[in-house]
Amino acid sequence: MSVRTFAIVFGIIYLAVGLLGFVPALRTAPADAPDLAVTAGYGYLLGLFPINVLHNLVHILIGIWGIVAYRTFPSARIYARGLAIIYGVLTIFGLIPGFNTLFGLTPLFGHDVWLHALTAIIAAYFGWRAPEPVASGTTTTTTTSRI
Repeated sequence: MSVRTFAIVFGIIYLAVGLLGFVPALRTAPADAPDLAVTAGYGYLLGLFPINVLHNLVHILIGIWGIVAYRTFPSARIYARGLAIIYGVLTIFGLIPGFNTLFGLTPLFGHDVWLHALTAIIAAYFGWRAPEPVASGTTTTTTTSRI
């Protein structure tokens, strides 16, 4: 998979997840979950992933960024590196009890922690380790023979 393919695939996934977070039928009520200042849309997506309206909006923005970044290799590489850093920090926040609600704004606990870690690891590979595309030859060499 190329860096550009990573950007479009993760962009579509995060856009879809962000939109699905607004579907009430896919969200279960939070039980024994930390209190949030922003309670709109607070619940568990598919009964697993804690979300609220801000969390969904961030997923939508990350998704749109990935879809736009697909256009060129440099922008896709920046997207991958950005995701690696952002989701790496969010993973660490999710592991610290005082920060696992991002100052009461959005949930970063439970299954979100490993999902953010997985995103950060995959994005780091495509951001720093994946090979650059091989430039297609724009010049051609012609040979002529004399008979």
